[in-house]
Amino acid sequence: MSDKLIAIFGYNTMSLELITQLNENQRTMIILDADPAKIDQALQKKLPAQLMDYRQDEDLIALGIGTQVETLFCFLEKDSENVFLTLSARALDKNLKIISVVNQPESAEKLLAAGATKIIDPFEICSNKAYQLLTKPSITWILDEVVFGRADLHMAEIVIPQNSLLDQSCASELYLNEKYNLFLIGVVDKELGDNLYFSLGEQDHKLDAGDILVVLGANRDIRKFKQEIGVIQ
Repeated sequence: MSDKLIAIFGYNTMSLELITQLNENQRTMIILDADPAKIDQALQKKLPAQLMDYRQDEDLIALGIGTQVETLFCFLEKDSENVFLTLSARALDKNLKIISVVNQPESAEKLLAAGATKIIDPFEICSNKAYQLLTKPSITWILDEVVFGRADLHMAEIVIPQNSLLDQSCASELYLNEKYNLFLIGVVDKELGDNLYFSLGEQDHKLDAGDILVVLGANRDIRKFKQEIGVIQ
């Protein structure tokens, strides 16, 4: 095969959206993952996927790193895995474009030192987008178009209604990612004013009716969450 290849390590929500975009652009790509169940899921969606352990240099060479692979996306679940993959791939090809997601902010420098060309920091993107959402709606529209593109990923402000099951609960007890596949950006705690307190901070918040949750996720998941907490839609 003479076409340059895009290799995507890790099959998850982020890589699936990337794959959709690449498919529309008719790019040659392949998904790699060490989890057979994830490869089966990709194959069921008729996506080009292959079971592979990123830790073996000979497998990376056989894949085409150093020859055919032009761009490598590191979307593995752990930062340590992405750092290892980045180090290995950079040693094999000094000109390879390596784009890696960072799961913990403190890992960004490690990935850059390992040889990553570009870092995708979801926390930074989401925090910046949340701030613009609450202060400059026109800039939010630009971020939606440029950063988030056509992905089914949306920011929503959800006001906790009266008599909601969330009233008098704590923000730390929401577990939105586990229960609803949503990411909590932050909370506007009306007792403290109109400022947005990001969920990555150390301060927990007791939730009351009228407080605002800023969440990120797919529209269907946002609608489901609103329905369960009593928001009239």
